[in-house]
Amino acid sequence: MKKRIPIKSLQVGMYIADMNNDWIPHNNFKRKGFIRSEEVIDKITKLGITELYIDTEKGKDHQDAIPLSEVEKSNQTKLEQAGELKPHNKPTIALADEMVVASKIHNEAIGLVNNVMDSVKLGQAIDISSIDELADNMLGSIFRNHHALTCLGCIRDKDSYLMEHSVNLSVLMSIYCRSMSMDKEVMHQTMVGALLHDIGKVMVPDEILHKPGRLTDSEFTEMKHHVVYGRDMLRGMEGVSELSLTTVAQHHERIDGSGYPDGLKGDEISQHGKMVAIVDVYDAITADRCYHKGMTPNMGIKKLLEWSDSHLDRSLVNHFIRCIGIYPVGSLVLLESGRLGVVIESNEFDQRLPTLRIMYHTKFRSYIKTEMLELAKPKVQDRIVKAVDPAEYQINVKDFL
Repeated sequence: MKKRIPIKSLQVGMYIADMNNDWIPHNNFKRKGFIRSEEVIDKITKLGITELYIDTEKGKDHQDAIPLSEVEKSNQTKLEQAGELKPHNKPTIALADEMVVASKIHNEAIGLVNNVMDSVKLGQAIDISSIDELADNMLGSIFRNHHALTCLGCIRDKDSYLMEHSVNLSVLMSIYCRSMSMDKEVMHQTMVGALLHDIGKVMVPDEILHKPGRLTDSEFTEMKHHVVYGRDMLRGMEGVSELSLTTVAQHHERIDGSGYPDGLKGDEISQHGKMVAIVDVYDAITADRCYHKGMTPNMGIKKLLEWSDSHLDRSLVNHFIRCIGIYPVGSLVLLESGRLGVVIESNEFDQRLPTLRIMYHTKFRSYIKTEMLELAKPKVQDRIVKAVDPAEYQINVKDFL
């Protein structure tokens, strides 16, 4: 049986089933197997991991270990409670209308981040004015209908991860700030910082940055140093505000002090630093990488809740869920009827009941006539069972948005 156990209760003779360390972006240490020495436990502890999963059918059990079924039940309860929170900022125009404009902006954003990375590699200056202009255009789309750029962020290419991640982080952070009633200038500065947050990675050797296997200790140390590279590169640069710099400098800090580069904890981390840490983890774990397959958005949110209070700020995690929804636009969900639908609009009053575009039936393993389904309507009896991976059914979600 798979169980979650606190690191303090880990013992020699236990069998590790899952390191539960996806919250550490870039750390592809995915060890499975028997714990044969205390040195292994010490190494896991130094990674900042506070809980992991063991298989009690293959190794020792412990009274502190909680069955996976109970963990999942607890996560679902927390998720439903978060779903009762009312989201902010209804769109002012239809999603389909904004998608046309947003697609162009999104493509321009990917291209600009790529150009900025190339410029830094060549030792050229960063054109902050072009980033400012891009941030303004993205904000315009977000204020009209934030679901459009969010949708586009669901369509990923793992070979373009670095650029897409920077753009997605900027979109999600601006939506997050808006949901907390921050003003437009704060949103703008946050977007600039998010677009540049991984700029230091251009200083990390490609063989480390794109390594599909496990990083050595020295390689992981070099990978973590990308934050310092980026912070030092942007500090004092004209047009880069202190808030933008904080977004870059603190996106890997954790409230329990297990983050990097400074090991800040609690209130030593700014509110923006805590926020960007949440969004950075969420986007990283829901994306396909060279060393792991991304989770569904719904599972990613559940993982954020599981890591709350230890690595991430629970109150801010709940706020993040409030602004993107339990089932973010672009999610593919399975209904009790066996049909599949793409979430095209969240429900302002109950995030568990979004509007879907139905287009596939799992019983027949085939596409069906598309239809709009508002789960919140009184006569609608169908309900969401779970979010599913589009790749499982070879569905291109973008075709149905």
